[in-house]
Amino acid sequence: MFSAFLAASGFAAAASTYPDKPIRMMVPVPPGGVADTVARLVLPRVSELLGQPIVIDNRPGANGNIAYVLVARAAPDGYTLVTAAAGISINPSLYRDVAFDPLRDFAPISLGVIAPNILLVHPGVAATSVMELVALAKAKPGQIAFASPGNGTTGHLAVELLRASAGIQITHVPYKGGGPALTDLMGGQVQAYFSVALVAVPLVKAGKLRALGITSAKRSPVAPELVTLSESGFPGFEVSGWFGWLAPAKTPRDVISRLNAEIVKVLNAPDIRERLLSQGTEPAGGPPEVFAALIRSEHSRWGRVIRESGIRLE
Repeated sequence: MFSAFLAASGFAAAASTYPDKPIRMMVPVPPGGVADTVARLVLPRVSELLGQPIVIDNRPGANGNIAYVLVARAAPDGYTLVTAAAGISINPSLYRDVAFDPLRDFAPISLGVIAPNILLVHPGVAATSVMELVALAKAKPGQIAFASPGNGTTGHLAVELLRASAGIQITHVPYKGGGPALTDLMGGQVQAYFSVALVAVPLVKAGKLRALGITSAKRSPVAPELVTLSESGFPGFEVSGWFGWLAPAKTPRDVISRLNAEIVKVLNAPDIRERLLSQGTEPAGGPPEVFAALIRSEHSRWGRVIRESGIRLE
C-alpha cells in the first residue's frame, strides 16, 4: 500500500510540473489538410504558453484511424496527444474493424473549431434554394448527382441525411478527395456538392458555383448571408466537420486542465479568431465536458445514419 501511495504521489507531482519535456501531437491528415492547418495555427501559441515545444507528427491513413490507434495506446501522461477530426466519432460505425473506442479510449481536452459545409450547385441547375433543389430531385428521381470527397466523409453523410430528410432519390458520386469533386461540379458533370466553407466561399464569390445553404446549426460568421438547411425546411439538419484535441484515457485531470486552459486562451485571442474565420472555420473552445458531449452525440447520431443507409467500409 505504501508503494502504491508513493507511485500515486509521484504521478501527482509529475502532473503538477507538467510539461517538462516536448509534447508529440499526432495529426491524422497530411500536411495542408484542414486539421493540419488548424494545428499549425493554434499550437505554436499554445507551445509558448506551456514553455515546451509541441512537435507535430502527421500520421494520415484509414480516415485518421492510424493516428487514433497510436494515441489510444500511448502512455496517459500528456506527452502524446492528437488533433482529432469528426471521423473519430464516425469511423467505428463505418469500418468493420476499428481498434479504438472514441468514448472509452480518449480524454477530451478541448474542442478547437467547427467547420460547416455549404451546399453548392452548378450555376446551370434550376434551383436557387434548398427547397427548389429538392423539388427538382423529386421531379427527376435519380437524375441529380451529388458529389462527395469519398465514401464515409462528412460530405457523403450530408448527402445521405438530405436524402432521408427530404425523401428524395439522388445519385451519390464519390470522388478521391474534394479537388476532383469540385472540378467536376464546376464542369457540370455532377450537379451538387456539400463543400467545406474554406473552399466554397471563394468559388461562390467568383460566380463559379451557387450556394444554397449552410449546414451549421445556426447562421455562420463564415458566411452570414447564407440560410441554414434548418431554416430551409429541414429542422435539426446539421453536418459540420470539427477538430479538437484529445489525450489518451486516464491522463491526469491536472494535465487536461492545464492543456485546456492554454488552448482556450489561444482560441479566444482576437488575431487567432480572425485567422480561423478567414479559413472557413469557427473557433469553439470550451471545457472538456462540452467536447466529450459532442463526441458522444456525433457517435450516436452518425451510427444511426450509417446503419440506416447501409454504408460500410473495409
